[in-house]
Amino acid sequence: MIKQKELLPLTGYIHGGCSPIGMKKPFPTFLLDGGGLRDDRTLSPLTLSTLRRAASRGIRVIPASGRARDSIRPFVEEIGCVSCYIACNGAEIWNPEHELLRRSVFHDETAQEILAFARERGCYTQTYAEDRFYYNIDNAFAGAYASASMLTGAYTPALDAFIAAHPTGKILMMDEEAKIARMLREARQGRRHLLQAYFLEFNPPEATKGNALRTCGELLGFDPADAVAFGDSLNDLPMFEAAGTSICMGNGDLLKPYADYITADLYHDGVYQAMEHFGFFEP
Repeated sequence: MIKQKELLPLTGYIHGGCSPIGMKKPFPTFLLDGGGLRDDRTLSPLTLSTLRRAASRGIRVIPASGRARDSIRPFVEEIGCVSCYIACNGAEIWNPEHELLRRSVFHDETAQEILAFARERGCYTQTYAEDRFYYNIDNAFAGAYASASMLTGAYTPALDAFIAAHPTGKILMMDEEAKIARMLREARQGRRHLLQAYFLEFNPPEATKGNALRTCGELLGFDPADAVAFGDSLNDLPMFEAAGTSICMGNGDLLKPYADYITADLYHDGVYQAMEHFGFFEP
């Protein structure tokens, strides 16, 4: 709860309780996680028009995803008005023309330790380069990931040699839920997090959406304190900590305790509802 004496310096709002309706403070940057995507991997028409409307009013729109560049690229192009975009949980930042601005990668020694960790446990593992993902075990996980990500996979048994030649900022493992949960507890190298019950992902320690937000601020000339971050998963927490305002989608139960505001879920146009609630489209 915001105290009344804090309302004016924080929001520009004069009186009338803690509702942010009528807020006068400008928020020039929106960061949108994949929480804006529905299960069929599309943006709702209202979410799409809302983001375009925001951009037309001078607000920077920055998608921030755990996905690899070419998995998020179709949505970047569909939105059509992004200032830049964040991929691989903050390991990469790309401009609207899909040119790399910044990248964080594992030192080869660390990457090899992560691969050895997976190999010792017989776990399916993949990484990314250019417009493809490369995987070490030819099983159902590869096909499922290709369908979900809209990327083409390449079977690469010698994944350690491939990564040595193609440094990466993202290594993903998939297996049964119980095994992945056990591996999460056992893992020690890199920044690791559970994306879904059967996904275990590794990024370099500095590769977070929060650090990527700070870098975007440096590149584009804005203060992260003036940014609004939308998210629905725990990998969005660093972004919530870096942004001035954090908004959790209604389907993001684990993230709700860390949010400044909870909006509707993606099937009920939570992005639009939050922006309307905060008065972004007030004249």
